Amino acid sequence: MNNDLLLSMEKSIPGRGSQVIPALEAPAYPLPETFCRKAPPMLPELAETDVDRHYTALAQRAYGVNCGFYPLGSCTMKYNPAVNEAAARQPGFMGAHPLAPAHAVQGCHAVITELSAALCEIAGMDAFTLQPAAGAQGEFFGMLCVKRYHEARGESHRVRMLVPDSAHGTNPASAAIAGFTVVNVPSRADGLVDTDALRGLLDENTAGMMMTNPNTLGLFEKDILDISRMVHQAGGLMYYDGANLNAILGQARPGDMGFDVTHFNLHKTFSTPHGGGGPGSGPVGVKRALVPYLPTVASLGAKDGLQLKAFHGNFGIMVRALAYIKALGRDALSDVATHAVLNANYLMHRLTNAGYTPAIATRCMHEFVLTLEGIKAETGVSALDVAKSMIDYGMHPPTMYFPLIVHEALMFEPTETETRETLDHVADVMIAILAQTRTDPAAMHTAPHTAVIGRPDDVKAARTPVLHW
Repeated sequence: MNNDLLLSMEKSIPGRGSQVIPALEAPAYPLPETFCRKAPPMLPELAETDVDRHYTALAQRAYGVNCGFYPLGSCTMKYNPAVNEAAARQPGFMGAHPLAPAHAVQGCHAVITELSAALCEIAGMDAFTLQPAAGAQGEFFGMLCVKRYHEARGESHRVRMLVPDSAHGTNPASAAIAGFTVVNVPSRADGLVDTDALRGLLDENTAGMMMTNPNTLGLFEKDILDISRMVHQAGGLMYYDGANLNAILGQARPGDMGFDVTHFNLHKTFSTPHGGGGPGSGPVGVKRALVPYLPTVASLGAKDGLQLKAFHGNFGIMVRALAYIKALGRDALSDVATHAVLNANYLMHRLTNAGYTPAIATRCMHEFVLTLEGIKAETGVSALDVAKSMIDYGMHPPTMYFPLIVHEALMFEPTETETRETLDHVADVMIAILAQTRTDPAAMHTAPHTAVIGRPDDVKAARTPVLHW
C-alpha cells in the first residue's frame, strides 16, 4: 500500500520517537494521583521526519481556493487576500482576551464598532450584532427577533413563515426550529416568486417571509418591492438571507428592498476562507423596530440578556472582513458585484453555446444553474458523474443537486476573483466532459480515476461509517 495512504498509527514503529519538548527550566510539579494515567496514551511512535512528511502529505491533498477553481454555487468561494490574514494575525488581535479590561482592548472594540457601522451602511440596516457564528445561526436568531417582535405586540398568533421553494435549505429549518410553521411559496416558470400564489398565502397569521435576492437560481427577484409591500400590509416582516450578497454588493441594499432583518456571511462575501465546517460568521442586521431584541455581549462581567455565542463572536473573521472592506473602499466594493456577475454570465454563455442547458434561459446574476436532465436521459450520465469527472481534471466540482426544484442540477459560482483565462479553461474542461458523455459514458460512472480516493459507496458510508481507528 502507498505509505501516504496510511494512518499515523499504521506507520508507528515501537521505540521510535524524537525529543520535541524542551527540558524543564523549573522543578516539575507532581500531579495528584487521581489525575495520572493508569496506562500510557495510545500514540503513534514516529520520528520527527515521519511526522513532518505525514502532515505535509495530508496538506497536499487538501484543495482550496489557493489551489484552483472552486465554483461551489451559493458558497462564494472567493480568494482571501493575504493582507487580511496578516491583519487578523497581529498579536494584539490574536492574543486579546475577551475578559480583558476595556482600556486594554480598544483596538478590538474599534474593529467591532467600525465593522458594525460599515455593515449597516452596506445593508441599509440600523444596527448589527456580530455574535452569530454562521449564517444558519444568524437565520435562527433573525427568526427569534421576528418572533419576539410579534409577541411584544400581542400578536403571538403570527406563526406562519413563508419560504420560497428556491430558498436555501437552512431557511425552512431555521424557521421551524424557531417555532414557526413553514409555508412553501412556489416559483413561476421564470424561476421567480409567484406573486399571485404569495397573495393567496398571506393572512392574519403571517409572521414574515424569508428570501434571498438574487435567489438560489442566480436570478434577481424583480418584484421584490411588491413582495415586501404585500408582506408588510399583511402584518409580517421580511427576512433577507445574505448568502448571495456578492451579487449586489454596493449596487443594492436589502434594507432598501423592504427587508427588516438580514444576516451576512462574512466568510463568503467578505473573503474569509471557509469550508469543512468553519470558520464562519453570520452577523445579523435589523431595522430600528427590532433593535431592542439584539443580544448582549457577555464580557466585562455582563451576564444578562440573550446570548448567541460566547463573547463577541468569531473575532478573527471580523478583522479579516474589515480589512477587506477598508482595502477596497466604497467604490471598489461595487466592482465586486460587477465582476462577479460578469464572470458568471461569461461562463454560462460559453457552456450554453457548447451544448449545456441552463435551468432558466436568461441572464444570471453571480451564479447559474445547469440542468443535466436531458444528458442523463440521452447518455445515462448524471450530474454526479460529471462532477466526479471534473476532479480528474484537477478541478473542484460545483454544487450538485441543488436547488431541489432543478433536476440533475449543477450550480456554478465563479466569483469575481477568477480571471478570463481560468474561466476559459473551465469551459474547455466542461466541453471535453460533455463530449465524453457520448463517447465513453461508462468510464464516467466510476470517476474520479486519478484522485487519492475514488468514488466511495455512499450507501455503505452512510449506514456503516468508520468513525475511529
